[in-house]
Amino acid sequence: MMKRSLIWQAALIFMAMAAGLSTRKMAAALPDAVNMYAGDALWALMIFFGFGFLLRKADTKTVGLIALICCYIIECSQLYHAAWIDHIRATALGGLVLGYGFLWSDLLAYLLGIGAGILFEGIIYKRKL
Repeated sequence: MMKRSLIWQAALIFMAMAAGLSTRKMAAALPDAVNMYAGDALWALMIFFGFGFLLRKADTKTVGLIALICCYIIECSQLYHAAWIDHIRATALGGLVLGYGFLWSDLLAYLLGIGAGILFEGIIYKRKL
């Protein structure tokens, strides 16, 4: 049974968050493909690490599936545009968490980000064994 370190998981969450936010700050210097997908993939990676933090004893595939479902639900929620949720999205934090508009390409970016997290955990925990 795997048990994730809370300190490492928290550090991974903040590293993914910092990397994702930095892609927005450096958008002018990055290629278009990176600008289009890196932020969303890193957001999904952060969600993966967040669920790893919450579900420390869960296996990697379970954490990945839960994170992917969460990301997909949030992306699909962008199809809903009531005034109350659009007011939340209009704030900086609300926009970062909930996004603004549904994009099919984001679903692929989430899959890639969570896939990277699964690969990362597989490599790290294989070394520990």
